[in-house]
Amino acid sequence: MPVLENLTTLIRKARNAADATEPSGSVLNVEALKPSSKLKLPVATSSEEEDLHHALFEAGLYLARQDAWGTLGDRIRSADAERAMTPGGVPEAEILAEGARADAVTAASRAVASGDELGAASIMNDMQLVLDETGDDHGVAYVVASAHIDIGWAWRGEGWRQDIPPAHRAAFFRHFKSAGDLIDRYDAFELDSPMLAAVRCALLAAETRPRTRASDDYEDLIDLAPRVAKYMRALGNHMLPRWFGSYQRLEHEARRTMERTADIWDAGGYTWTYMDALSVDSEAFALLDADLFCQGLRDIFARQNDQHTANVFAAYTGTALEPTGVNLEARAQIADCFDWIVTNHLKEIHPRVWYAAKGVWAARLDDQDRLTKGRQRASAALARHAQGLPPVTAPGAIKE
Repeated sequence: MPVLENLTTLIRKARNAADATEPSGSVLNVEALKPSSKLKLPVATSSEEEDLHHALFEAGLYLARQDAWGTLGDRIRSADAERAMTPGGVPEAEILAEGARADAVTAASRAVASGDELGAASIMNDMQLVLDETGDDHGVAYVVASAHIDIGWAWRGEGWRQDIPPAHRAAFFRHFKSAGDLIDRYDAFELDSPMLAAVRCALLAAETRPRTRASDDYEDLIDLAPRVAKYMRALGNHMLPRWFGSYQRLEHEARRTMERTADIWDAGGYTWTYMDALSVDSEAFALLDADLFCQGLRDIFARQNDQHTANVFAAYTGTALEPTGVNLEARAQIADCFDWIVTNHLKEIHPRVWYAAKGVWAARLDDQDRLTKGRQRASAALARHAQGLPPVTAPGAIKE
C-alpha cells in the first residue's frame, strides 16, 4: 500500500516534478528602486511542506478508516522515536495522529455543536475500544488522548472563562481528565516519546495550578525533542500572563531554553521561544533583547533554511509585528531583518503561509481566497521592500 512507503521521498519526488512543470508566469514581479532592477519570485501554490503534511494526514485518515490501527500505531511510534519531521520542522507523528482522529473529532464536534454530550461521549467510547484492542499501544493512546483534548476545546470554545456555560466547562474538564488518565499510563522518558510529553503540556490548560508545572513540563518536552521548534514556540506562548507565566518568566525561559539547546540552535532557542509570544501580546516586547533575537534568526537560518521556514520568517518580519506599543526600537530592529531574509533566503512565495501570519486576514475563506490574499500580502510587503520602505505598515494599512 503506498501509505506504507517512505512518504517524505514520495512527496519530494512529486514536488520536483511539479517544479519542473510550473507555469513561468506564476511569479511576483516587483519593480525595484535598487540596482537589481527587478525582484522576481515564483509563487508555489502548493509547497513541499504542505504536500507532505497533506500526505501524512491522509495516510493517518486512511489507516484509521481501514481499522488498521496496529499499522497506524506502529507508524506513529516509529516516527516519534526517529524524531521524523517535515522540512519545516513539524513532527510527522503529530500529523499522522491528526489524520487518524479526524473523523472522530469531526463527528464529536458536530455533537458538541448540537449540545449532544452523550453523542460525543459515545464516539470517544468507541475510540477507547480501539485502544483496548491494540494492547494499549502508546501510539494509539496518543491519538485517543489528543482526540479528547480536541473535543474538550470544542466544548470550551475560545471565550473568556466567565462566558462559558457551566455544562460546557464541565465537559471540557471531563475530556481533559480522560486524556490525562490515559497518558498517565505511560512514561514519556522511559518510552523516549516526545509526543507523550507534548500531550502533558497540552493538558496544562485544565490544571488547577498550572504555573507550578508549566516550566518543568516544557523542559521535559524540549529535552526530548530539542530540534522541534514548535515546542519552544508553544512554551513562549504559555509563559505569557494570559496563560501560566509573566513577561519576566518569558524572558527567563527564553534564555534558559537558548542555553539548553545551544548545541543545536545556538541563539535560535531564544528566538523560537519569543516568536509567537511577540505576535499575540505587544507587551511581550518589554524585556526582549532585540540583538539576541535577531542573532537567533541568523542562527536558525544557518541550520534550517528550507523555503517554508523562509516564508514563515519573511511573513513574520514583514507583516506580523505591528509598529505600535512598547519597545518600538526592538520592533523596528526585527522588522529590518526582512531585508536580509528576502535577499538571502526567500526563493519562492508560499501564499498560505503569508495568509496565516498574524494580521488583517482573519475572515474564514475558501482555499482559493486564502491563496489570493496571501499572495497579495506578500506582494505588498515585497513592494515596500523594493522601494526601500519599512516592511511593516501601520495597523489597518492593508485591507481585504
